Amino acid sequence: MNSPVLTNFCRVYQSLSVDNLNQLHEVYSKDVEFVDAVDAIHGIDAVTEYFGHLYQNMKYCHFLIDNIVEQEGRACLTWRMEYAHHKINSGKKIIVEGSSFLKFTDKIDYHRDYVDMGQMLYEHLPVIGRVIKGIKNKVKA
Repeated sequence: MNSPVLTNFCRVYQSLSVDNLNQLHEVYSKDVEFVDAVDAIHGIDAVTEYFGHLYQNMKYCHFLIDNIVEQEGRACLTWRMEYAHHKINSGKKIIVEGSSFLKFTDKIDYHRDYVDMGQMLYEHLPVIGRVIKGIKNKVKA
């Protein structure tokens, strides 16, 4: 059984949309540190603004959190994100698998995402996508 902090975190993330980003305040502490492959952000207001920018041009973005390992105020989660963005992959669905490391007390104080940016973005861009896919195919051969 997960702690109430993680249960609430999963509930918020699995229903997150551009229309309810204010719910991030329910799960993150005022001084949260959020780190992903793109940026490192400090403070709940900055995190909410960052998510607002990310969600701005998305058709949709859904998270499915499928594994949680929790121990003494820390947790590792694996998740699957499905999203569609008007300017990426001709607006078609993209599926990305990733993981997060969290530290928490009564709210999340630290959140670090680990994700393959190729799978998430680069492989779906017109020129660089073909280059990355070509490199991957050569590595497999």
